[in-house]
Amino acid sequence: MAGILPEIIVPDAERLRMTISSSLNASVAGLAANATRLAAISDNIANSSTYGYKRAVTDFHSMVIETGTGTYSAGGVRTTNTRLIDQRGALVSTSSATDLAVRGRGMLPVATEASVNIDNGDHPMMLTTTGSFRTDDRGYLTTSSGLILMGWPANTDGTIPTYPRDTADGLEPVKINTNQFAGEATTYVDLAVNLPATSTDSTATGETEELSVEYFDNLGKSESLTIEFLPIVPASGTSNSWTMIVRDSASANAIVGEYNLTFDDTRGSGGTLQSVTPVTGGAYNATTGYVSFDVNGGPMDLNLGVLGTSGGLTQLSDAFQPVSVSKNGTPVGNMTSIEVDANGYVSAAFDIGITRVIYQIPLVDVSNINGLESLDYQSYRPTPDSGSFFLWDAGDGPTGDIVAYAREESSTDVAGELTELIQTQRAYSSNAKVIQTVALSLAELTSLPVEMVS
Repeated sequence: MAGILPEIIVPDAERLRMTISSSLNASVAGLAANATRLAAISDNIANSSTYGYKRAVTDFHSMVIETGTGTYSAGGVRTTNTRLIDQRGALVSTSSATDLAVRGRGMLPVATEASVNIDNGDHPMMLTTTGSFRTDDRGYLTTSSGLILMGWPANTDGTIPTYPRDTADGLEPVKINTNQFAGEATTYVDLAVNLPATSTDSTATGETEELSVEYFDNLGKSESLTIEFLPIVPASGTSNSWTMIVRDSASANAIVGEYNLTFDDTRGSGGTLQSVTPVTGGAYNATTGYVSFDVNGGPMDLNLGVLGTSGGLTQLSDAFQPVSVSKNGTPVGNMTSIEVDANGYVSAAFDIGITRVIYQIPLVDVSNINGLESLDYQSYRPTPDSGSFFLWDAGDGPTGDIVAYAREESSTDVAGELTELIQTQRAYSSNAKVIQTVALSLAELTSLPVEMVS
């Protein structure tokens, strides 16, 4: 036996060492890859209760190193990390009207509190899918982490101007002035009044009928229209005619409109308006039944009714009866709350029963949502990888809608993460075991006699 051993020669020992060493490098790469995956899993589990959190995943990619015939060199593994921003968590209800979540595609535009504090008009747009917004000491709708909601400001009448959709230049921080007041001027009054037919008979006394209607001027002050109905008493028979005079308290009870009214007395149409002739004031619109005249604060429309219909003014029986008086306009009131609807309109409600749109929150959509740059506090920033963005009306185009009184939960599935955690731990242990095996193999190779490996 002693004579046989020297004849066993291990050929190309250096190539053996390189092959075994490649196993060591691959296993070290495997340890690093699984450590990266472990970090992603840890992050996901740690944020399983974080509203709006998007889970991160680690993908493994093999590396191939070309070698000569008869040998194999292990290339190892590399990893890429991706945050799955397109995965949405379930929505949960809350008790706050300014807790917002996006249902479907699209993201809410926000800005950092720091950029707003600079007050130079430049607020770099960031994105988020949910937020619990509250008014801060300056009235901005802000999350506890310092993200301020952005939107398009409305005109004073509640309409939204036309803003560019491919840039964030029109967006402003949403600011709620909780001490603001609002009122609406009265622009029209609808009358439903019955005039006594007996008052236009030749035997009548010609008594004037009077009606006072309150309205609100442009400053929310209460004024009144005094409407006088003067019957035209003929020498004989019945005239079925009246003179209507309208006075404005804001103009020292000056006459702002005077009209001659004639009523029909034929069968089937008896008691309905037959004609309206202006003496002073605007013309009568036979299509709508309105007359228009100017009060102290501007034009006012008064609905007398369409000719030949029973709505508006009538002349029947022997009683003066104001059936109904309806109008628009309100006195000045205090803001009590704000609401955000599914289309992103932010409306302020006032204690006088009116609501007024003050902002519109668009939804921002990008071509590749997973290409957004992930930032702190579940916020994201557009990048060249995410593609160009477009600002949609919520509920329009490809975007979803905005849900108030709601938050989006984390997209982490804890059970799935724990399963991956076990798999990662075993893979990590296996790579560590390979390193131990390679170390032993190298030790065996090194311990061989020089004459066997030369």
